[in-house]
Amino acid sequence: MAAPERIVIENCAVATVDADDTEYASGHVVVAGNRIESVGPGPAPAVDGAAQRVDGSGHLATPGLVNTHHHNYQWLTRGLAQDADLLEWLVALYPVWARIDEPMVHTAAQASLAMMVRGGVTTAADHHYVFPEGSGDLFGAQVRAAAELGVRFHPARGSMDLGASSGGLPPDFAVESTEQALRATEAAIDAHHDPSPDSMVRVAVAPCSPFSVSSELLREAAALARRRGVRLHTHGSEHEQDGEFCRRLFGVGLTEHFEDTGWLGDDVWMAHCVHMSDADIAAFARTGTGVAHCPSSNARLGAGTARVPAMLAAGVPVGLGVDGTASNEAGELHTELRTALLVHRLAGGARAMSARQALRLGTIGGARVLGRQEELGSLEPGKLADLALWRLDGLGHSTIDDPVAALVFGAPAPLTLVLVNGRPVVRDGRLTTVDEETVAGRARREATRLAELAG
Repeated sequence: MAAPERIVIENCAVATVDADDTEYASGHVVVAGNRIESVGPGPAPAVDGAAQRVDGSGHLATPGLVNTHHHNYQWLTRGLAQDADLLEWLVALYPVWARIDEPMVHTAAQASLAMMVRGGVTTAADHHYVFPEGSGDLFGAQVRAAAELGVRFHPARGSMDLGASSGGLPPDFAVESTEQALRATEAAIDAHHDPSPDSMVRVAVAPCSPFSVSSELLREAAALARRRGVRLHTHGSEHEQDGEFCRRLFGVGLTEHFEDTGWLGDDVWMAHCVHMSDADIAAFARTGTGVAHCPSSNARLGAGTARVPAMLAAGVPVGLGVDGTASNEAGELHTELRTALLVHRLAGGARAMSARQALRLGTIGGARVLGRQEELGSLEPGKLADLALWRLDGLGHSTIDDPVAALVFGAPAPLTLVLVNGRPVVRDGRLTTVDEETVAGRARREATRLAELAG
């Protein structure tokens, strides 16, 4: 479906999240095709031709949210291993995930992305690294689901080649050979990656984690990504044992291991980064390596609190991530704005993070982590028309005068409109591209089937 010629949103508060954090108490946003045409205070300028007009009274317009780390397939395994830490949780769930197949992954991706889009996410990254033999086209199933939802998608083709028999954490049945992983990753790039400026699909190269990937795979994957001009993604410093594991297996600390294998750079982002020393943060800042901060998942698994204020002060690019819904059952990014703010104030005091810093993490911060800050993440003329219109005049927010504070400190705000690439994907709190009840029913059936197969 083509985007309407113009969409004119007026009478709303506007948080542009541009370099100056420009805000308007009452302003407008005009969208022409898939681009933002104008943003500013007061009524919109006169426009020629047909236009859809939206009265934004009582609303706040922001850039669409950017989710920088997720595992969509985990939608089918929510609520399991409820009291486990990361390593116990993985050991419990690997045998279940070994049973996933293409219909399950398509359904899980559709449900997981639907939950995020309904909560204001317009760009979503996903890290899929479990590929059971004979399970079908799992990567393609996710790309198809994202297209059905109309969300901008950054799927990362994950891989694991270090099974338990070789000193890794995952069971041997869950890993590929190094050669298989590299071939399949390049095939995913060939099939799905679109480098164009308004791309809806950008593929990344994503070996899973230090405790599931050999040095050879890390080095070869980095070389592959740079030869093909795509970004690199992995998990880093999520568990306090990661560094010890790395020293035992590879003889160096984790950040040094990443640098030795080509995994620090401004084309790299890593999920979690909870256990980072001053030297680690300095290395990330020096190289421009990005971080996907996942506060709810880190709390759910008891992993710890990432040093995000210190990272931001050092100049490290940081965005927000939901993480897989088996470790963040809510599956929503807009609630992570509040969680991030509260977690860091709990750790560092009332001035550790502001509401506007939290909003930046979820928008332009995420766009920078994904290498798309010139196209996404702020409301500025010429940028892609990915935006969210939050209703703040209802019971949950009407007495908070500052609209950004209402969004971040307050209850989850309903959405009147979400645009991706200029197309409405949410209207009045409902998805426009899929039927929510149908998606929920399919997800429940596939979750039951997976549970039965896993025994």
